[in-house]
Amino acid sequence: MSQAPDDEAELRKLRWRCRRGMRELDQLLERWLERRWRQSPTHEREVFLRLLDTEDDRLWRWFLGHETPPDADLAALIQHIRQLPV
Repeated sequence: MSQAPDDEAELRKLRWRCRRGMRELDQLLERWLERRWRQSPTHEREVFLRLLDTEDDRLWRWFLGHETPPDADLAALIQHIRQLPV
C-alpha cells in the first residue's frame, strides 16, 4: 500500500524536524516516526509534534530520566519511545 503524496511530503518534513544534531535523539525520534506515525491517532500525533517543538537539552534530560515533562501526555509518549526496540 503506497502513501499519498501529501503523506510522504509530511513525513519528509517530520524526518527533517527529527534531526536534532545529537545522534541519540535523532534515532529515538526517527524510530517512533517510522514505526508509529502512520497508525497513530491524531491526539498522539499532536503530542509528538509538541515534543518536536521542545529544546534539545530538555528533550535529552527527559529521555535520560533526569527530569519529567510537566505534561502527562509528553511523559507517556517519551516513555513509549524509550521502550521501542532498537
